[in-house]
Amino acid sequence: MIRKLIPAVALAGSVMAAGCAEGKIDQAAAPSPAPETDVVAVVNGEKISKDVWELWVKTRTRGGTAADLTPEQKDENLDGLVEMYVAAQQAEKEGLAKGEDGARIQLMHQSALADLAGRKFLEGKEPTPEELKAEYDKQVAALPKTEYRARHILVESEAKARELIASLDGGARFETLAQENSTDSSAQEGGDLGWFAPGRMVKPFADAVEKLEKGTYTKEPVQSEFGWHVIKLEDTRPLDVPSYEAVESQLGQLVRQNKFQSYLDELKKTAKIERKL
Repeated sequence: MIRKLIPAVALAGSVMAAGCAEGKIDQAAAPSPAPETDVVAVVNGEKISKDVWELWVKTRTRGGTAADLTPEQKDENLDGLVEMYVAAQQAEKEGLAKGEDGARIQLMHQSALADLAGRKFLEGKEPTPEELKAEYDKQVAALPKTEYRARHILVESEAKARELIASLDGGARFETLAQENSTDSSAQEGGDLGWFAPGRMVKPFADAVEKLEKGTYTKEPVQSEFGWHVIKLEDTRPLDVPSYEAVESQLGQLVRQNKFQSYLDELKKTAKIERKL
């Protein structure tokens, strides 16, 4: 016998995530009423379609179908589905679908529909070898040519950063100052950040690193959203560009995303959009 391992109400989120939830947030986008032959239950006048029933069973049984269930299991699963509808109707009656909770439901509903639109548009539009190669060349051209290895000391005030720079000017070891003063998690490693491309760092930090010569440190404190930095450049090396074969699957995703984005751009051109912010 299939146990009710997941409460009906809690499982509603899983069904929504599968992209087939029926809600009343957007009546214009709601599916047409199901014919009587396609209805498995009616709760306070609201019909539950066979499509919803099959998805419910699939979700609860991790891929099974209603045909796989015994009569007792069907009754138990249908009870769970009815319970979810009863609870949902009560939530509507009490006006609970508002504020952040209502916004979350609406976003889930719209996200599911947008996902359906994307899958429908991309049917039969698999990336061609020419498109994949073009995307690869585009991504490689946008990559930085150099990786950096640097240390830094992060402190809360400009005055403290200047004090540390003065200590460095006086011959203090950068690693020791980082261990004793930095508020960053890299303090234990003497401020060592390892190898990184500039794009991985916040802009003020990346700009400062790119201006340094190997073995030198910033003579002025560098401010970012995290605080004040003193930075030392340890070394540089050419960026290792991945081969086409190593990223081919990722390229396919990018090409599909770009195609769908172009489609969305065209839809927005014909949509009546009023920005109220």
